[in-house]
Parts: sequence; structure tokens; C-alpha cells
Amino acid sequence: MSSKHGSHRITKALGALVGLSSLSIIAGILVTGMVTPLVAVAGMATNGTVGVFENLPSYIKPDALSQTSSVYAKNPDGSNVLLASFFEQNRQSVGWNDISQYVKDAVISTEDPRFYEHGGIDVQSTTRALIGNLFSGGVTSGASTISQQYVKNILVQRADAITDPAQQAAAYAEATKTSLDRKVKEMKLAIGLEKSYSKDDILLGYLNIALFGGRVYGIQAAAQYYYGVDANALTLPQAASLVATVNAPDALRIDVDANIAANKARRDKDVLASMLKNHAITQTEYDAAVATPIDPHITQPSTGCQTATSGAGFFCDYVRKVIEQDPTFGATADERSHNLDTGGYKIYTTLDMGLQKQADDTTKNYIPYSTASLDLGSVLVTVQPGTGRIVSMAQNKNYSEDPAAGPDATAINYATDAGYGNSSGFQVGSTYKLFDLIAWLQAGHSLGDIVNGANNQTFLKQNFKNTCGGGESGPYTAGNDAGEVGGNASVLTQFELSVNNAFIAMASKLDQCAIRDVATSLGVHRADGAPLTTNVYAALGGNEIAPLTMAAAYAGVINNGMFCSPVAIDSITDATGAAVTVPTTNCSQAIDPTIAIAATYAMQGVIQSGTATPANPHDGTPHAGKTGTTENEESVWLVGGTTKLVTASWTGNVSGHVSIRHTTVVGPGSGPITGGLSRLYMWRDYYKNAADAFGGDTFATPARSFTSPTTTGGTSSPTATATPQPSTPAAGNSTATPTAVPPTPSPTP
Repeated sequence: MSSKHGSHRITKALGALVGLSSLSIIAGILVTGMVTPLVAVAGMATNGTVGVFENLPSYIKPDALSQTSSVYAKNPDGSNVLLASFFEQNRQSVGWNDISQYVKDAVISTEDPRFYEHGGIDVQSTTRALIGNLFSGGVTSGASTISQQYVKNILVQRADAITDPAQQAAAYAEATKTSLDRKVKEMKLAIGLEKSYSKDDILLGYLNIALFGGRVYGIQAAAQYYYGVDANALTLPQAASLVATVNAPDALRIDVDANIAANKARRDKDVLASMLKNHAITQTEYDAAVATPIDPHITQPSTGCQTATSGAGFFCDYVRKVIEQDPTFGATADERSHNLDTGGYKIYTTLDMGLQKQADDTTKNYIPYSTASLDLGSVLVTVQPGTGRIVSMAQNKNYSEDPAAGPDATAINYATDAGYGNSSGFQVGSTYKLFDLIAWLQAGHSLGDIVNGANNQTFLKQNFKNTCGGGESGPYTAGNDAGEVGGNASVLTQFELSVNNAFIAMASKLDQCAIRDVATSLGVHRADGAPLTTNVYAALGGNEIAPLTMAAAYAGVINNGMFCSPVAIDSITDATGAAVTVPTTNCSQAIDPTIAIAATYAMQGVIQSGTATPANPHDGTPHAGKTGTTENEESVWLVGGTTKLVTASWTGNVSGHVSIRHTTVVGPGSGPITGGLSRLYMWRDYYKNAADAFGGDTFATPARSFTSPTTTGGTSSPTATATPQPSTPAAGNSTATPTAVPPTPSPTP
């Protein structure tokens, strides 16, 4: 041996001796404790060297672990179905009886054979480590017991929970550094841990906290991810393979093909061999297990809303945004998001998967995912009157946050407000006339009043009362969307046929602020968060509003004027099973019941003999609703339903200003129809094939005073003239009733 190499080895040995002399002090304390565990557990020693530990912490309490949160919907049979999961660490903590005995035996045999005998530190292993470190010239072996490994994992988890990157890095380095002081601290904390927790609790905690590669933590998530089974169903070869992974999580994880040979080698030579040596398994079991190849069944967790089936990704994303924006779940947005990703929430939502599948099938049946000429969008969203529960939310796209996902996918939720899906809403057209009608009835007018809906009227803006805005002047000509002659007819007839000029004539007798107040009392607001406009154009639906908002408002009217704000969550439990406070609906009597009954009566006529007759399912269930069409037919609507379920059906051009009136759309399962008719057939099929299975009560009959002409009702607006003007509508009524209705196609996914 050269003098150079010899001196280097002597230097390493001398350095190790320094470490050994330091460890000898600790060994002097620990030998008694290792031989007699009760001494160490009681915190006693027989010599004065116990002072070495005086400045070290002696107690550590396991923290609540970062756990996967899961979002559930309801199947038609009432069972829960997983929509998606959110996590920073893929973990599901389980109980003692939820883990295969093979796993427990494998961990103990391999990592700590005297686990049930020592008091937190194994004297034999520590002594061997001291000798090994002496000759290696450093601290290369720590002889960590399961208790010590558990302590280290707890400290690592605490580091991971720190949000400041620099502080997190420093804490992680401190928890994982290879040094004498860390090992000594770990030893003392392990002894303290065993004072407070049983052996089984420590082993269980270790199995729930351990890293198994990537973002897979804990034996349950590992069993599900790598083998597609629960932890209590792991076979001996599977259990041994997973326990082998803990030694080097990223180098031995079996979702990487290149690692499988190394994993099998450690499984056979270390884990299974240790189990045989420690009599945890028989020779026969050992031989059979060694002969079994590593055969992973990688099962990706349902992480993120893109994994939700039946188009429920948009609803899932809405639920996530509700949690991220509600102070119930944390003081800041970052805290709320962190709590969702780590809190182990079980979130039980309002979504009905039977209705959701039908809604998703129907929208995609009629409206293609994308077209070459139009940025076409479509929505079916349903709420329950009286509860506000959102039971379906579908659109003609797949949900994806990937910008490269292509034109068939988007993360924009057309059904919701900008803050809950990044959509700015859509002009609602004549569906807003329901609020005009209610304001008309509130002012003492009647459905039987005669108004002039002639197509040649010009109105003067300065003559429209607007106590919350105003300031407009000049002429305004609405025109009728489909060129109806209009003329003098009852308000009921004008509503059923959606004649624009009739409603401008009615609005001229009302305070525009009163119309707005009707809408806001029913939860109506602009999707972009701006105030509702109250100019003349607003009466014909010029405000951009989300389909969910319109569905909830109509549900309030159909529910005899009792409006309930939309909710997406029924209940939540945390990782311990305790109930978590959830956002609840707010219900209020927004409209006098007698007026709501009269308005609903008018909506029945729209379905039975008005602009929505092609949407009538003709299945014996009473329906009520209102159509809507915006200027140039960029968006078309039908909002309404039954006493049980109310739905907004919308189709439109998402961007740009191109009419879909005569655009032929061909969904995967439908024949060619014009885009303007799509929302009628979608609504019809959805109710006929699913929603009407929930039934629907007969609507109440309005009081005679609401159907007979009143003395205050006029035949036309006093501000109207007979001067013909070109049609420049801000928002139009629905198209004239088509004469041909295509057969009902069979929906396809």
C-alpha cells in the first residue's frame, strides 16, 4: 500500500474515531436503554452522561398528514361515484386492519426485526453501525429503527408543508442531512415517541407516511397505484415489492420498467429473505414468492377534473373554484387551495350522474365539439327548485386545462360566471322578458291587457322611466326578430310569441329599475360582475348572463316565487371523518306567489303553443319555459322545466358576431338541423329521456285578476308612433315556430 493511500486511510480512521468517541457518549447512555427498553422509555440512565441529551427535544407528535381530497357525485341508485381527486401527495391514510399482514411482517423483518423488543433504538444495530462508521471514515450507517424512520418522515413532512421555498429547502436539508447531530436528535425523539404511542400505532403511522416513489405516499395509495388493489388485499409478492421500494423510492418504483429488475432483486434477496429468516413466512411461501415475477398494474389516480366522466369535468372545476373562493375553507386563496389539496376532504356534491350523462350525451349529440367556421358552444345546466342544487352541468366540449388539447377541449365553463369558469356570459335575449312580465304584473297590469306589438313602432328613449340610471334620449326601434306583424294582442299572447315591440311598449309604462329589481331578486347578475344595465335594450335581454344564473332564476319563479341560490356541495368530511361546514343555499321569497303563479302560467303557453312547441316532450309532464334569441341570432336559449327540475339550454357563437340562425349543425348522433333549433331539441330530449323521470306537479292556476284585462292596461305605448323604421334590435325574440320537427335521435356519448 502506498504511503499516500495509507495516510489517507489513517486520516479517515482518525476522523471516524472522533465520531466514535462522540457516539460512545451516546452509546454509554443508550446501551442500558437498548438492553432494558423500559429504562429508555422511562427516560432514565445509570450514569451522568445523560446530560448530553439535555439540549435536545425529547417529544414529537405526528402531524396530520397531507391526504388526497376526493369529489363524489351520486349514481341513480344513490351510491357515490368518484369524479376526481386533488392532492399534493397521493395518500389515503388507513387503519390497522386495512393493511395486509404481509406488509407489516415485511417491514419489520427487513427494517427492524427487534421492533417489538426495543425501546426506540436497537442496541445491536447501533453498535454495528458505530463499528462500520469507524472503518468508513464517516457516518454512513445509522441503523435506524422503524421508530427513528418514522421520526425522520415526520420532520420531512413538516418541511414539505412550509410554503416559503427557502425555508422549506432549509428545513428539508436539516431533516435529511447525514450527520451525527441529526442521528442523535432522531434517537432521542424515537425514545420519546415510544413513550406516547404503542408499537402498532408507530408501525401504522410509518406505513401511512412513507414515500413509495413520485407523489405516492402511504401503503394504501401505493397498493392502488402500483397494483390496483387496496392495501388489505396485497399478496405476499406484491407486499414485498412495495416494501422493497421504500429503501430507494425513486430508484425502485415499479412504474418505471427499467427499475423492475432492481426491485425484484431487493424484494427477493432482502425483503423475502428477511421474512424467511425471521419466520414470518415458510420456505414454501418464500419459494413461491421468489418465483413470482413483478407484475405491476399501474392505476392512475383520478387526479384533476379532466378525469371526470360524462363531461362532469366542468362541474368538478366549478366545485373546486367554489372551495377556493369560500372563506369557510381558509383565510386566503392559497390557503384554501392548499387545504383542498392536502386536507383529505371527501366532498359529496349535488351532481346526479344519470342526469349528467343524459345532458352530456344530448349536448354532444346535437352540437359538434368544434367546427371550421364557428366557435360554437352549447350548455345544458339544471337546478332543483326549492333547493338550488345543481344536478347537471354539461357542454359540447371535453374539459382540459391543457392549452394544447385542441379545439375539442377547453377549461372555460360556459355555464358559469367569469369567476367560476372564465366565461363572461352571453346575452340572454327574450328569456329576460320573464322579468319584464313580472314587473308588469307587479305594477298592477294583467296578462289579459292588450298591447301593441306592431313592427313599425319607434320609441323615444327619454320617455322611459329609469330611476336608477337614465339619461338616454333619441329614437329606438326594436323590430321583431322573425318579422312578425305583431299588432294588438293580449300580453299573454305576446309573451307566448315573444314579440319584441310588445315588450318595449310594456317597458315604456314601467320603471326600468323595477325590471332590474325583479331580476336581481331572483339572483340574476352579469357574468362579468358588472352591474346589470337598465337601458331600453336591457328589457330585450342585452345583459350577458350565465346559463346557471338563468336556470336558478327560472326555478325561483316556478317554485312559486321562492328563489334559492345555486349550490354544488351537499356535504364534506375531513380526513378524520368530521363534518366540514359547506356553502349553503340562501332561499328567499323573491316574488309574490300569486304573481309567480301567473308568470308560470304564461310560460306554460310558450311550451304548449308558442315559440317552444318543438321542445314539448308530450309525455304528460307539465312544463313551462321561455325561449330567447339575441340580435343576429348569435345565441339561442330555452330556459324552463318542471316543478322538480329547471334547465337552461343554450347554444351560441362563443366568440365573434356570427349568426347561427341558418348554420347547419350535425352532432355525432343527430341529423342536420339549423343551429337556431338546437336548444329546443336538446331541451326536449333531455326532459323526455331523463329529467321527466323525476316527475312534475301540475302548475297552479292564476287568479282571474291576473288573466282578465285591467283598466290600467293600454293598447299601446303613448310614446309610440307609426313611423316605419329599419329594424336595429339589441336583442331579438325567438324564431318563428318551425313546422317540421326531426325525429328524436338516440343520444350517443
